[in-house]
Amino acid sequence: MSFDEPSAWLRERVEDENKLSQEMKTFISNLPKQKGLIASNNYEYEGFWYPAVFLQGVLACQRHFQPQSSDIFLVTFPKSGTTWLKSLLFALLNRRRFPIDKNHPLCTTNSHDLVPFLEMKTYLKTPNPNLNYLPSPRLFSTHMPWTALPESIRNSSTGKIVYLCRNPKDAVVSLYHFWTKLKLGETNKGVEPNAMVKTFESFCLGVTDYGPFWRHMLDYWKQSKENPDRIYFLKYEDMKEQPTMHLRRLAEFLDCPFSPDEEESGLVEDIIKLCSFENLSNLEVNKNGKLSFVGIQNNSYFRQGKTGDWKNHLTGEMVRKLNAICEEKLRELGF
Repeated sequence: MSFDEPSAWLRERVEDENKLSQEMKTFISNLPKQKGLIASNNYEYEGFWYPAVFLQGVLACQRHFQPQSSDIFLVTFPKSGTTWLKSLLFALLNRRRFPIDKNHPLCTTNSHDLVPFLEMKTYLKTPNPNLNYLPSPRLFSTHMPWTALPESIRNSSTGKIVYLCRNPKDAVVSLYHFWTKLKLGETNKGVEPNAMVKTFESFCLGVTDYGPFWRHMLDYWKQSKENPDRIYFLKYEDMKEQPTMHLRRLAEFLDCPFSPDEEESGLVEDIIKLCSFENLSNLEVNKNGKLSFVGIQNNSYFRQGKTGDWKNHLTGEMVRKLNAICEEKLRELGF
């Protein structure tokens, strides 16, 4: 299989474990491992699975992250609407710094470059970075499970967490398309005939990046029930159905509600329009740009932005299997 330019970072950082620190090589040598979708291996740490390079970022974050009381963390399982959530929250929190117009930062910069991933950017290349340059409130994102968050975050009574979950059937289809595009570029030439089946089986086994998805989701749901003033649990499908209502609720949760003047001016609707799939996916930066910290093409993060696309990709047997897993694992959620 040949790799093209969009996969250069993956080839260098994800597949080549020789580039890990010696400490990390020793650490993962004692962990259970499974073949990853792109990384040579995924490793199990405290019940969740990671490519070694991301696990190295997780451990560095656990050791060194120092929270501020105003910090906001956006948490998702991979392919659950991360790009959209980052865009919405960045626009919401910075609406007084950056008017919602054609000069907005989101019009020239992908949201993954505006809202840093803790373990994939902030702590990936620098084990103990200085984060004091970030304006308050600092806005971070992560795929880390609840139990993998630094104790300084989990045990704090301050700071806010927004968790966005998605129908796992759509998440697994999105995962397949995303990793296939990263691995093979735009052409998709050389895709294995059973690649979707392999992705699906790995997802159901819970060994994909940050899996298993059901425990990831359930842990944050439980925490949101215990501490609703600090953790906001949101479903992607609900956000798609009623975006303005949920944006207002997010603003209230984050202690920055819209004023009557902002409501009257249509600011809520303007933010929704700015951050819509149709608008963001058609911007030049997202059609032809690349992320600064990994070199991945921005268009990899924009496929359809719809709900229910799983119906076009999963067989009846796959649907029954995943439904059975959800029934068993997520019964408490009532989904």
